[in-house]
Amino acid sequence: MKNVAIIMGGYSSEYKISLKSGEVVYNHLDSSKYNLYKIHVLTEGWYYVDAQENQFPVDKNDFSVIIDGNKIRFDVVFNAIHGTPGEDGLIQAYFKLLNIPQTSCNYYQAALTFNKRDMLSVLKPYGIKTAISYYLNNGDFVDEDQIIQRVGLPCFVKPNKSGSSFGISMVKESAELLPAIEKAYAEDDEIIIESYLKGTEVSVGVIKYQGETVVLPITEIVSENDFFDYEAKYEGKSSEITPARISEEEKAKVEDVAKRIYTILKMDGFSRSEFILVSGEPFLLEMNTVPGLTAESILPQQAREAGISLNELFDNAIELALNRNPF
Repeated sequence: MKNVAIIMGGYSSEYKISLKSGEVVYNHLDSSKYNLYKIHVLTEGWYYVDAQENQFPVDKNDFSVIIDGNKIRFDVVFNAIHGTPGEDGLIQAYFKLLNIPQTSCNYYQAALTFNKRDMLSVLKPYGIKTAISYYLNNGDFVDEDQIIQRVGLPCFVKPNKSGSSFGISMVKESAELLPAIEKAYAEDDEIIIESYLKGTEVSVGVIKYQGETVVLPITEIVSENDFFDYEAKYEGKSSEITPARISEEEKAKVEDVAKRIYTILKMDGFSRSEFILVSGEPFLLEMNTVPGLTAESILPQQAREAGISLNELFDNAIELALNRNPF
């Protein structure tokens, strides 16, 4: 049987969510088909964690573990790390150097999509619609009047490289702008300030499934809060409606642009993109390449709606990684 390492955790504010995602993957992969190993990748170290919560250090030189005197190597890695280093290209590049297949996209695609500013810049020539934006790096002079003149009010202030809505603020009046910028800088040294798009928020998963690029059923997001923040995502302060209550024409447009983005960026593995439908036109907010896989997460909801069980979803990811051309 193949040895499968399920990596989870990470170095960002998302590590607790990632640990939950990893547990879901571990519980739904077929243990009669694979030897499953939970690997915690944390700032304090990398460990294999057994059923009794015993920790065995990972040798980062070759990504192996010594258990009861036996050296365990892995045939494939299931990547369930949200944020750095699992979603920004670092872990993908590491495994590529070691020639170990992993389930997420390649290192360049991960780095590009994790950097919202860079991804939007790459997609702009292809006619992908996005919000009006203003960029700041930590240390830049903050011209509040210029920012508001460009993006208007209300607007959103976001860390450029972060997930799960950490560090995001909705700014309704000018006095809230500087505190929102400081909050975003707590997560990242680059931020993006975007105009407010009034419309229907939808999330769409695009995956490789059985060798084909598949657009999953679209989810409509109705937040009780001002936007789809951490509380809305993980603490029940939102309604996630799958399939979305949108017209057939809107559905076709969202599916088309989501699949185009996946193809343009030469993606692999899972992806989940967020859009705002404004007057029937989809505007891209961001793409996640290691989306949440917990019971509350959107991609598993969409897979279920498509008739794909978690076992089938995760098993397919392993098979694709093992069969993917390494070059």
